[in-house]
Amino acid sequence: MAKREVDIVVLSDIHLGTYGCHAKELLQYLKSIKPKALVLNGDIIDIWQFSKRYWPATHMMVIKHLIGLVAKDVPVYFIPGNHDEMLRKFKDFQLGSLKITNKLSLKIDGSNVWIFHGDVFDVVMQHSKWLAKLGAIGYDTLILINRFVNFISEKLGRGKVSLSKKIKNSVKGAVKFINNFESTVCNIAAENRYKYVICGHIHHPEIKTVVTENGAVVYMNSGDWIENLTALEYNDNKWSIYHYAEDELAQAIDINKKKQPKETSKELMASLMQELNVRSANFKPDLPGSIEAA
Repeated sequence: MAKREVDIVVLSDIHLGTYGCHAKELLQYLKSIKPKALVLNGDIIDIWQFSKRYWPATHMMVIKHLIGLVAKDVPVYFIPGNHDEMLRKFKDFQLGSLKITNKLSLKIDGSNVWIFHGDVFDVVMQHSKWLAKLGAIGYDTLILINRFVNFISEKLGRGKVSLSKKIKNSVKGAVKFINNFESTVCNIAAENRYKYVICGHIHHPEIKTVVTENGAVVYMNSGDWIENLTALEYNDNKWSIYHYAEDELAQAIDINKKKQPKETSKELMASLMQELNVRSANFKPDLPGSIEAA
């Protein structure tokens, strides 16, 4: 099957290592596209809830696919989020075409684009991290319950439901939080003369124009791979939200076509180092427009 070419793909909130992660569906999506650049905008591996007892083969296959993109010289920018924040200490680390950075500034077709995870604007994260971690456990539990509910619902011939979406949409505080988050992000982006701002963190895919005192800003959120299964794509000079549920071609991909050999973490890292043939200092990304990591 011919892969769909995409200039830039932005993924966030995958939460590998948790029960709610849809790694199989993500892998199908990744195998259906040929990106010129990939931005991993935080919460890729959920270190908060990571357990050696739960790391399915599909989760490792996602990691190996991402490593494969780096081995093919596809620029991959990793922006740590709150669930993988320990990687922020490796800011500016570069290995081949992979670079870790806390935020990313792009200039595409003359427009400034600002990309960061977004947890810096989360009051709970900044002042009550223990509460945020407790909420993450509760959210993961809700997703597990939701999967059981959907299993029963599908057996009865009914469609799927999202309990977390229903709660978010019905609780005024949750709606207000999302609105405040988007407003704050856009105001700061406008002050710094960005035309576009891209975040993750709140698991709410969106593209909309927000008018601020300093001008209009296009706010974008890539959503997540827990309940929405979405990404942001830049192609043909425009941004759009990708929805896995609407992509029949990706859904038809058999990820188990080739037998996947078992590989330990040490073996995976060794093969990564061998494949990449580290040349970070000389790497120049091939992207539409110019790109700069801030």
